[in-house]
Amino acid sequence: MSRHPLLLLWLTGLLVLGGCASQEEKILSDREYYEKAKTAMDTRNFLEAARYLEALETYHPFGRYAEQAQLDLIYAKYNSLDLPGASLAADRFIRLHPDSPHVDYAYYVKGLAAYYENVSLGQRIFPVDVSRRDPGSAREAFTLFSELVTRFPKSAYAPDARQRMQYIKNRMAAYELAAARYYIRREAFLAAAERGKYVVEHFPGTPAVPDALAIMVECYRKLGMEEQATDALAVLAGNFPNHRSLNADLSFRGGEIKPPDAACSPSSAPRPGRSDRASPRQSPSAQPEVIG
Repeated sequence: MSRHPLLLLWLTGLLVLGGCASQEEKILSDREYYEKAKTAMDTRNFLEAARYLEALETYHPFGRYAEQAQLDLIYAKYNSLDLPGASLAADRFIRLHPDSPHVDYAYYVKGLAAYYENVSLGQRIFPVDVSRRDPGSAREAFTLFSELVTRFPKSAYAPDARQRMQYIKNRMAAYELAAARYYIRREAFLAAAERGKYVVEHFPGTPAVPDALAIMVECYRKLGMEEQATDALAVLAGNFPNHRSLNADLSFRGGEIKPPDAACSPSSAPRPGRSDRASPRQSPSAQPEVIG
């Protein structure tokens, strides 16, 4: 019998603690969650903003702030450098609101998340030669940006997406050239020529094309494929007469085809910031921010 008062005291303590916990985890109204998230975003506390926006979605999934919260969550995740989280939030918005006038924003940020997935903060600021690195997720970013400009050609984000697509093409072409030079050093001339041909066929208009043509001339000659070498030289001389592999009379100088001095680096690409014509500095408003 003497144990019952102790048991009662223990149960009472649990109830008190439970009451305190429930008070700490009190569910707020959708407006309160949204206003707290907005305040956090205004002070650039994006982690806290994301927490409030996720709570709003959890407790008020069909409320009047739900769509705006989902849009703002993309923005908060991206600016807190949670790129996978931003991509997932963008995917969810696209799935739930395919006809939203702001769905282009979701496609844009999803592309940005892939664009910067394997790029460190230092690489964004300082010039780094990435031509020898596999473009990896940049290929996915190209596909996503391409979808954006195809679906929404007049979007405010389309010009920036096109600019990034061009940078990605330049980077992929530079990677193919780096591979071609690697094969030349190994005297695998046919493989090097094929890499050069791939650049010419798949990345026209990129700075890598003249070097690719020069590599084709060099390698075809070493392989005794004079017809192919002559054709490549004709294209090179006709379109790039001042290329460093050519003599004044447009004959081929030969020798190693070295890369140009300019490094292919993420810092030369457009990136979110003050200089961008369109960037997720602010998520678009799907509804008035304050509802009376």
